[in-house]
Amino acid sequence: MASSSGTKKTRAPTPRRQSKAMSQAQKMFVDVQDEDSSAIDSELVPSSLAAIAPVLRVANQIEKDNPRVAYLCRFHAFEKAHRMDPPSSGRGVRQFKTYLVHKLEKEEEEAQHQLARTDPKEIILYYWNFYNKNIKEGQYTKEPEEMANILQIASVLYDVLKTVVPPQRIDDQTHSYAQDVQSKREQCENYNILPLKAIGAKAAIMELPEIKAALHALQNVQNLPKPSVHSTNAPHDFPEERSKSIFDILDWLSSVFGFQKGNVANQREHLILLLANMDVRKRDLVVYTQLRSSTVQKLMDKIFKNYWSWCKYLCCEQNTRIPQGSHKQQLQLIYIGLFLLIWGEASNIRFMPECICYIFHKMAEDVNGLLFGNVHPVTGDTYHRSQTAAPDEEKFLRTVITPIYQVLHKEAKRNNGGKASHSRWRNYDDLNEYFWSSKCLSLKWPTGLKEEFSVHSDVMPNKVPASKSMPKTNFVEARTFWHLYRSFDRMWIFFIMAFQAMVIVAWTPDGSPAALFDEDVFRSVLTIFITQAFLNLLQVAAVWAAILPICYASSVQNSTRLVKFFSNLTESWQSQGSLYNYAVAIYLMPNILAALLFFLPQFERIMERSSSHIVTLFMWWAQPKLYVGRGLHEGMSQLLKYTLFWILLLICKLAFSYYVEILPLIGPSKSIMKLHVDNYEWHEFFPNVTHNIGVVIAIWAPIVLVYIMDTQIWYSIFSTLFGGIHGALSHLGEIRIIGMLRSRFQSVPTAFCRRLVPSSDADTKGRYMDKAMERRNFASFAHVWNEFIESMRAEDLISNEDRDLLLVPYSSNDVSVIQWPPFLLAGKIPIALDMAKDFKEKEDTDLFKKIKKDDYMRSAVVECYETLREIIYGLLEDETDRNIVRKICYDVDIFIQQHKFLNEFRMNRIPSLGEKLEKFLKLLLSEYDAVDVYKSQIINVLQDIMEIILQDIMVNGFKILERYRVQIQSNYKKEQRFERLNIALTQNKSWREKVVRLHLLFTVKESAINVPTNLDARRRITFFTNSLFMNIPSAPKVRDMISFSVLTPYYREDVLYSVDELYKENEDGISTLFYLQKIYPARFVCKLDEWMNFQKRINDPKLNYSDDDKKEATRHWVSYRGQTLSRTVRGMMYYKHALELQCFLESAGDYASFGGYQTMESSQGNERVQALGDMKFTYVVSCQLLGALKTSKDPRDRRRYNDILNLMIMYPSLRVAYIDEREEFVNGRSHIFYYSVLLKGGNSYNTEIYRIKLPGPPTDIGEGKPENQNHAIIFTRGEALQTIDMNQDNYFEEAFKMRNVLEEFLKSPSGQREPTILGLREHIFTGSVSSLASFMSNQETSFVTISQRILANPLRVRFHYGHSDIFDRIFHITRGGISKASKTINLSEDVFAGMNSTLRGGYITHHEYIQVGKGRDVGMNQISLFEAKVANGNGEQTLSRDVYRLGHRLDFFRMLSFYFTTVGFYLSSMVTVLTVYMFLYGRFYLVMSGLERETLENLSIHQSKALEQALVTQSVFQLGLLMVLPMVMEIGLEKGFRSALGDFIIMQLQLASVFFTFQLGTKVHYFGRTILHGGSKYRATGRGFVVFHAKFSENYRLYSRSHFVKGLELVILLVLYQIYGHSYRSSNIYLFITSSLWFLVGSWLFGPFVFNPSGFDWQKTVDDWTDWKRWMGDRGGIGMHPDRSWESWVDGEQEHLKFSNIRGRILEIILVLRFFIYQYGIVYHLDIAHRSKNILVYGLSWLVLVTTLLVLKMVSMGRRRFGTDFELMFRILKALLFLGFMSVMTDLFVICGLTISDLFATVLAFLPTGWALLLIGQVCRPLFEAIGFWDPIKELAKAYEYIIGFLLFAAIAILSWFPFVSEFQTRLLFNQAFSRGLQISMILSGRKD
Repeated sequence: MASSSGTKKTRAPTPRRQSKAMSQAQKMFVDVQDEDSSAIDSELVPSSLAAIAPVLRVANQIEKDNPRVAYLCRFHAFEKAHRMDPPSSGRGVRQFKTYLVHKLEKEEEEAQHQLARTDPKEIILYYWNFYNKNIKEGQYTKEPEEMANILQIASVLYDVLKTVVPPQRIDDQTHSYAQDVQSKREQCENYNILPLKAIGAKAAIMELPEIKAALHALQNVQNLPKPSVHSTNAPHDFPEERSKSIFDILDWLSSVFGFQKGNVANQREHLILLLANMDVRKRDLVVYTQLRSSTVQKLMDKIFKNYWSWCKYLCCEQNTRIPQGSHKQQLQLIYIGLFLLIWGEASNIRFMPECICYIFHKMAEDVNGLLFGNVHPVTGDTYHRSQTAAPDEEKFLRTVITPIYQVLHKEAKRNNGGKASHSRWRNYDDLNEYFWSSKCLSLKWPTGLKEEFSVHSDVMPNKVPASKSMPKTNFVEARTFWHLYRSFDRMWIFFIMAFQAMVIVAWTPDGSPAALFDEDVFRSVLTIFITQAFLNLLQVAAVWAAILPICYASSVQNSTRLVKFFSNLTESWQSQGSLYNYAVAIYLMPNILAALLFFLPQFERIMERSSSHIVTLFMWWAQPKLYVGRGLHEGMSQLLKYTLFWILLLICKLAFSYYVEILPLIGPSKSIMKLHVDNYEWHEFFPNVTHNIGVVIAIWAPIVLVYIMDTQIWYSIFSTLFGGIHGALSHLGEIRIIGMLRSRFQSVPTAFCRRLVPSSDADTKGRYMDKAMERRNFASFAHVWNEFIESMRAEDLISNEDRDLLLVPYSSNDVSVIQWPPFLLAGKIPIALDMAKDFKEKEDTDLFKKIKKDDYMRSAVVECYETLREIIYGLLEDETDRNIVRKICYDVDIFIQQHKFLNEFRMNRIPSLGEKLEKFLKLLLSEYDAVDVYKSQIINVLQDIMEIILQDIMVNGFKILERYRVQIQSNYKKEQRFERLNIALTQNKSWREKVVRLHLLFTVKESAINVPTNLDARRRITFFTNSLFMNIPSAPKVRDMISFSVLTPYYREDVLYSVDELYKENEDGISTLFYLQKIYPARFVCKLDEWMNFQKRINDPKLNYSDDDKKEATRHWVSYRGQTLSRTVRGMMYYKHALELQCFLESAGDYASFGGYQTMESSQGNERVQALGDMKFTYVVSCQLLGALKTSKDPRDRRRYNDILNLMIMYPSLRVAYIDEREEFVNGRSHIFYYSVLLKGGNSYNTEIYRIKLPGPPTDIGEGKPENQNHAIIFTRGEALQTIDMNQDNYFEEAFKMRNVLEEFLKSPSGQREPTILGLREHIFTGSVSSLASFMSNQETSFVTISQRILANPLRVRFHYGHSDIFDRIFHITRGGISKASKTINLSEDVFAGMNSTLRGGYITHHEYIQVGKGRDVGMNQISLFEAKVANGNGEQTLSRDVYRLGHRLDFFRMLSFYFTTVGFYLSSMVTVLTVYMFLYGRFYLVMSGLERETLENLSIHQSKALEQALVTQSVFQLGLLMVLPMVMEIGLEKGFRSALGDFIIMQLQLASVFFTFQLGTKVHYFGRTILHGGSKYRATGRGFVVFHAKFSENYRLYSRSHFVKGLELVILLVLYQIYGHSYRSSNIYLFITSSLWFLVGSWLFGPFVFNPSGFDWQKTVDDWTDWKRWMGDRGGIGMHPDRSWESWVDGEQEHLKFSNIRGRILEIILVLRFFIYQYGIVYHLDIAHRSKNILVYGLSWLVLVTTLLVLKMVSMGRRRFGTDFELMFRILKALLFLGFMSVMTDLFVICGLTISDLFATVLAFLPTGWALLLIGQVCRPLFEAIGFWDPIKELAKAYEYIIGFLLFAAIAILSWFPFVSEFQTRLLFNQAFSRGLQISMILSGRKD
């Protein structure tokens, strides 16, 4: 083995036996060798040995060229690793060393010398050859990326050479080569987009004038003081000062403040691209040498707008001033560069924008002092022009960022993984809002950050003085429902006041609203202001709560003594009017002022943003001053629109509430209040309560809840109507089927050029287009259209035949008409031929008039004639033959002009000519082996064609033959005509395309009407063409467009499905590949499907796919139909494709009409096109765990890493960012450091571009996904940023419209501000799998279309919902980023980005002329988990400061919109369910107490149906009709209302109402539990393919508490009401209400089984029963997964109670108390009670219950303790207990009068009581565990679980017994798939034949 000395070979000691480390190494590395054996050692290096990875990578790269030198490189790496970590203490080091030794021992024997006999000579010669071949010769020709790799290899080779060759044997030539390599390496580094430091051929992007100008401006470092570097390497240790080399302004800033090298390089490119893209817009490129001054100023305005606002808010001076006489542009770039460098290295601090402002403020102060010699305002020190450079490049990170990060990290630890109360720790917002106070400016810089800001109490709060502990800032997120009132108090006060006023008016004798004009009634109505004062009691209006009641009392007649006392005090006012009226007038003055300001939004906006103390004091009564939420008022036009919307809605809502809910109940309420009831049926505790107040409450409580909830219904109705109208006015759905497209296709090219071609090129607006312009426009359209069609063929959506019918020629110059796609011309030629054949008249005009009437037919006829002429003319080589053809065509043209065509041509022979032409064209397209035979066949057919034309069709055709026969004879030619053909022409691509098109026109009949057959292809074509007629901004030139990036966060999802995963079968015997083969035919009308299209493509002999290629293509085909990263990346890279095509069309000009875009791809012009594309577009995938995936022992993780690497190689523009954990040794101790790293693809490897050290683990603080986005956002570029999730897709035709969408950022519709977020619509591509997927798809589609349409305009409350929105990147990176990241509270992190944007003055729009794809969950359990996650997120939103501030800062009507479209929807859902409970418990109270029987004896009450009528509205909400309404409107808009009606009927037949009712329960459960107790968390739903059967135990775990328990509770209520009630059962409304309640119960209990595939299959039911019993019986314990044991599951299910606060526990116990009413009510109705009303009856029932529980406990304990050792005694004990029980029951039956019905009633009474005791025990678990009483409670809980499970299983088993139920269920679930040919029964049963 080679040694470091190079003098001799030594062999590394071989271990005698395999150590544990060796076996582990083999296990770790051998598994990977199947994946990529050439890259194993370089890619799996332990993090502590990262320095040797380049050496091993070089070894892999040169191994094929020289294995011996590769071996030497590996040996050098091994020695280097041993020096770095001699004891092998790092993680994985020992295993890696062992593996490397094993590999070296094997290679030493195998690797032979090639250039010399010794290792030193071998490596020297190889080094020389490598230098001469690659560096000396290639430095001017190779690409910069390739040269960077070559120089890296050369540098590593020299290091290896120095270890192998003794120093004295290294000659001068080698040294000179090494020095040259070193000098070139200093000039060359890996780059992202701009090769600023590169060796090799000049990159095209660096030749762009805008890049040069930006670079020149940035390199202006004149007059900047050069920091000096202190060195101690001088003799005698005297420090030596030298100036540090400065490349540009960022280098200068880095030298002063100590920014990292990777950060500087990253932000340098970032700033150059920003400046270049902004400066080139609308710029003349002829004279372009420097940046415009306005460009830098504009960028500075955007970046520092938030900083300037912060300074103004804190009343401090800005540090971005430009002193007179200074270089303005240079100083501006210094400020911009400083901010970007701070932001680029701030890590998690980027979530704290005002903290960034503070840091910049302090550092800009230092910059000003350094540049202008100012005196420091705090220390008084004087700045000097000569500044000492930063000691190292981590100074800024170490001294500024890390201390703040440590505060964040310590606070994050206190939240206990998000389980601790929000009030106990400070989140991102709390820490950031500390910098909203001027006290932050008094902190020392930078060490002062360890003072007040960072003090916290950690785990022991008592150890930190209260004065030192930092509390929450500005807001406390307390976990209480009170937040719902607190955040939206204006709305609740309005509704309460309106309700009070309506009740007062309705209580009048006539109940007419006209009674309001009565003086007494009006005075009573004015009491609503007293109510308002009390509702505002907790705010500043507390004093009015005392003044208004007193003033009102003084104006009331017949007042009390107290009132008279106050009246005497105010007698002087009485003569002038009511004192109360004056008081109300004064009280309303602020409201009147607010109303005036409401209609002066511009003035109010100015006042709110003012920092004047007078204005601040004046505005204090409205809102306390905060940094955010100021000036949110919209312009007058927008304000009037949403105000009108809500005024109309509130009028309808209040009128409905008055006439339907309130007025009908007034009469019965008056009657009830007059009744005297003394005959109760239970023990009444308050028999003397007047007015039957309990009955009144029981009746009115559900009505009040309905009153609260029904505004949501009215909002849904109005939003649907307004959204539909808005969509229709936006031209949605004007082209929705292929038939509509055919009729309007002629206008599509014009619309395309008007919308999607820059105006300077199209030049079609408002002017008449000449033929040349029309053809040029059509050529541009043809390029895009054809690329669109080709992209669908590449995706296998269409077949080759469909593609040919949809393509259009790139050029129309060869023919005189527009060449439309063949699918439009299908059948036109045969029809025209038949028309000509059957035409009997002699006038040409009539025939041509018929043909011209159809434009497509005319185009087809002319094109066929001219193309056929060109084809035949091109084939002929003989000039005489050409003359004959020329003469025929001349006669045709001249006779048409002279209107003699029908006289000179016989039309009856046209069919025979058509047949020959078809045969002729088919021959031209056929493949051939023998040229002579092929040529003779063509000659024969061509001669037949000419014979038919000259002899049969042309009347005087013989004259042409005679004329040329004479010429033949004179020329002595003996051969026949048309024998000399240019057969080689048949291989010409463009000529062959013409033949293909002509053949299609002749042969394709009416079947082309259905082209394309693929439904998805149809949808995409119709949507794209329809969008061309919508209101799209004009397209700018590519150079003028806004640059943008796309960012996709990735965690550990599938990238590509492996071959094993494709063929791996599930429990039903179904593989993923088989599933897709059966599913995707269902999406088609005919037999052709995507799988067949794919098979034809990979089996095409022209493509020459190998077997391995086919396997890889199959992987991609399957993965592109799932929700994988590869699908997302492919879709996003269409942006690059579209940009390159747009660049080509702009630069090619008329050349675009010839050859097309495809011919350009290999030309030199492609480099410039790619350069412009790179400058405008960047795609970054943030693969948080990429480093862990690379080193993981899990083969799936390593495969994901390799797949991501392959994606980078496949798409060179793709960038991958990840968080790298690297182990490093500091002072002999191991430490883990974290880095943000950016990678790009190379030659089979990834290339590291930037590496930026982080202050700590970034994902440990917040939710994870936001930090994943945040760490990668610094690598994005451009002015806009699109956020794309992992389950999204994109399409080429939609990507082409991206530059149009970006123009929306430059529009200001309201005339006030430009948009900050552009919302885009989405297409849900997972809707065709099952009925559930269809429901979810329709629901999501309606949300991302009609719902967001109305949210954006007119309501102005659209936010960001985690979809494909486009952010104003600069706006958001200076205001906290694109999401919020605080743990738990920001669970729905995306929506908070929209709220933050709105609060900070942003403006969010929505656009529907462009769409992206999105996948959704397709299984019942997946959907429920998703709904639970969203409900959890909304529960946390309710507690957040963002919702509170928006609720208070938005004007009243916009606040209503905000409420009912966010948390209000979930509260309304909860109120819907509460209404059911309130109604049933109210009825239960009336029935059990006997009050119902007493009140119904009153005839007026008996005939009143007001309560049931009012509850109808609740049923509408409950049945999910509100979800269906927008769906129907949107489907009707885009597909037609007939289709919408059909879809609605089908959805109802597929039990959509059951689904929506079930999901209602999911929303309510998780929303309520989150607010009450917390426990919200991210729930992974999974994105799998196969629809599988979920086991009963899984369904039980998911839905036991959220649905089953609640459903059984409602069952008991309904049964008891049915048994004991005496209501009017004949009422239809009553039947509707009770039936809807039973429907709710049925949906909650059996919904999961109805929508569970094979849920009623008998065999699976049996298997589920066995599995459930095993799950219930297994004991839990530490490490036992909830899927394995009931005990483990129940502990996890109660986890939210462990961390609940005392308020939540008390409220939970209060809610549980409702279960005790069952026992109390039922025991008095038992026969054994003999109608006794004594309280002892209830007491005896408790005695019976306790005795029963004790007996059961004794039996349980006896079984556990005596069941084994004393089995006989235990049996005797059970026998005695049984005998005792029987004797007691006998006595009760015989003596006491117990009946069978009493037994059943007792069960219904005791079951809820036991459940209540159980729930109270769970809430008080710590107490019961302390007293040792927890085990009995757990046993009781298990008993209840058995009861619930048995009841559910009984019903399922009965239904499973009948086979037709299972068949019906399958048909129900997969009806859509059945109708399209899906054999789902085969899939579910596992049959493949």
